[in-house]
Amino acid sequence: MSNTPHTLHEEFPGEIDKIHALKTTDAHFARLLQEYDAANDAVHRAETRVDVVSSEHESELRKKRSRLKDDIARALRA
Repeated sequence: MSNTPHTLHEEFPGEIDKIHALKTTDAHFARLLQEYDAANDAVHRAETRVDVVSSEHESELRKKRSRLKDDIARALRA
């Protein structure tokens, strides 16, 4: 989806090379990236009203995206 905010490149601008390296060598990390991208797209679609969801569901999507971002950040620090 074009112009989607909160992409991993925006969230971790100095870590792109490390993200790529981990993505190719760590299946769990690669799965985290896929889940983050899917959650981020879902949040963006809800925020732009492409998908009509309840405010509670939108909040849960944001929380999921945040948890995944935290997991990615921990993996990058390891």
